[in-house]
Amino acid sequence: MARPFAVPITLSDADRATLVGWTRRQKTAQALALRARLVLAAAEPGTTNTAIARRFGVTMMTVTKWRTRFAARGLPGLHDEARPGAARTVTDAHVERVITTTLEQAPADGTHWSTRGLARQLGLSQSAVSRIWRAFGQQPHRSAAFKLSRDPLFVDKVRDVVGLYLDPPERALVLCVDEKPQIQATEGTAPVVPLAPGRPEQRSHDYVRHGTRDLFAALDVKAGTVIGEVHARHRSEEFRHFLDTVDANTPPELELHLILDNASTHKTPLIHRWLVAHPRVRLHFTPTSASWLNLVECWFSLLQRRELARGQFRSTDALEEAITRYIAATNTAPKPFGWTKTADEILASVARYCQRITDSHH
Repeated sequence: MARPFAVPITLSDADRATLVGWTRRQKTAQALALRARLVLAAAEPGTTNTAIARRFGVTMMTVTKWRTRFAARGLPGLHDEARPGAARTVTDAHVERVITTTLEQAPADGTHWSTRGLARQLGLSQSAVSRIWRAFGQQPHRSAAFKLSRDPLFVDKVRDVVGLYLDPPERALVLCVDEKPQIQATEGTAPVVPLAPGRPEQRSHDYVRHGTRDLFAALDVKAGTVIGEVHARHRSEEFRHFLDTVDANTPPELELHLILDNASTHKTPLIHRWLVAHPRVRLHFTPTSASWLNLVECWFSLLQRRELARGQFRSTDALEEAITRYIAATNTAPKPFGWTKTADEILASVARYCQRITDSHH
């Protein structure tokens, strides 16, 4: 039987459900969950404070405190009370001035604010300005570039290319074709210091050039495999030779739909004559200034990061060997790039961006 000084606890169904929920939720603070368990135990008939304290490994004063708080205030009594502290020195008005000044004004000595400069301007501390910027996601020191296509057939070309990605024709291969020109065979002027525990790989900042090579590549959208060919120059003659390679390395009974950009080497009379002689091949051009629509650019990015950026090439032959090796590795374990956005979603996104640019200009 509870001692006479123990405050009786009677729980409603709603309070009991809330307390049980606090004890079971993974995101509940451990202190709050413990208080809920103490109150639930206190509501059990004949349970003493001493028994509750022994069960949960706390002092009897702790049990008494939260039992009394709950009896007086209910569920809100189990939460921590606001702790007294110094008054705010950075008010909402200060926050508003920081944000509006950052977004709408420029300093007299530059194009964008720094934390120190804005702090001097507004009479705040640098740390206060920094905290406000972080809270509102402001990064004035950063700038990003964008490029909008001015192609008058932009909409039609987007629908054509995206349609091939999302709903390719039957008995056909969709290949993304492009060139990666002027790949440099470079070698550092000093040997590379290899990676070691606590030390990154180190290489000299200057290098020696040993020539360049141009890579022609065709990415199979469905399979993720790549047909590649390296040349010393980048002309329609080399592109025609690459088309022959693509034609020879694909099943002859299938149509070939090639997605490629508007480079002049793709539209010469030499290429037109080749297309007439190979009726199974159809070209689909991406809009101007829209290389992001060509999936082979994703593969080029991987090639650059994984093989070329940190490679040491003493000759163009070594560079060509590295590229060929990476193509072989890609085809050994191909991983297709999945396209998910529809043409309508892309066009709506471009429209919103254009509207945002127009609004900011006005």
